[in-house]
Amino acid sequence: MVATNSCMLPIGTKSPTFSLPDVLSNKEIHLASNKHANGYLIAFICNHCPFVIHLLEHFPNYFNKIKEAGIDVFTISSNDIVKYPQDSPHKMRQLGLDYNFEFPYLYDESQQVAKSFTASCTPDFFLFDENLELFYRGRYDASRPGSRDGVSGKDLLGAVDALLKKEKAPAIQLPSIGCNIKWRPGNEPNYFKK
Repeated sequence: MVATNSCMLPIGTKSPTFSLPDVLSNKEIHLASNKHANGYLIAFICNHCPFVIHLLEHFPNYFNKIKEAGIDVFTISSNDIVKYPQDSPHKMRQLGLDYNFEFPYLYDESQQVAKSFTASCTPDFFLFDENLELFYRGRYDASRPGSRDGVSGKDLLGAVDALLKKEKAPAIQLPSIGCNIKWRPGNEPNYFKK
């Protein structure tokens, strides 16, 4: 596995918009269709990445809870399913059912949504405030596959708490690290080209 860091968009960046199919509900999901959300969490994940698998026993329950606090949650898979069929919509749906996703699991077939967020790895987290301005981007916590650190969600949880309490964005935000997004041949974004 190739460990890749997130690109770390500037805080305050306005969220790109998107409309993507949800493999769980079979509906087209639009960002900010709920104008009364307290915030918006977008997580780029996939089925096969060891960094995502490492978090699977924690983040679905946590994401289900923060939905109750008025944060709209969206998970998105943008991987090339020709080379990585384990990330296909059918397999995505099964994962979401197995882990009780109460939030959409969206399929970004064109990979354009990942590009619009400068997403680079799985997992890659983006937390926006109620005005769709970037409040936090970076890691879930310090835990990694094979590490002794338990999964806590400390970094992301702290940012969500600060957002809900109308506090300032965390001063220290560390990049997420994970498997690189599996771009289709010739579709690699400009932000990776040297």
